[in-house]
Amino acid sequence: MQARSLRWLMNVWPPYLFAGIRVREIARDFRFARVELRMGLTNRNYVNVHFGGSLFAMADPFYMLMYIKNLGPDYVVWDKAAEIEFVRPGRGRVWAEFRLDEADLERARMETAAGQRFLVRHPVEVRDQAGELVASVQRTLHIRRKSRPAA
Repeated sequence: MQARSLRWLMNVWPPYLFAGIRVREIARDFRFARVELRMGLTNRNYVNVHFGGSLFAMADPFYMLMYIKNLGPDYVVWDKAAEIEFVRPGRGRVWAEFRLDEADLERARMETAAGQRFLVRHPVEVRDQAGELVASVQRTLHIRRKSRPAA
């Protein structure tokens, strides 16, 4: 699936659509993505700030998808764990960006070359319109090279 099609599908996917999460960009090479969340009736909590679950959902599943698309079908990639620290109340529009570079991919290939699993952590910062940190998310992924059938 191309980045443009995936972006469109994610924007109509009910968990994102009803939470107010919008995927603004997925690079053609699947090494960058940008997601936004605007304040609305469906994603505010009792004290009129962004619902923490919506902030957490913004960080899922981009790194997994980016590794899958870049490593290809010879690899198994799963989200293994995630944790969030709420730093300040989120109001208005908030956003998060995801980046992979060649060094990330090369490390995954190297660490899994003999078939072992590799756990990698990626931080995700959720920021507000002023650039202030709203939440810090740590995503942990499980990556493993698929075993090759005997010849």
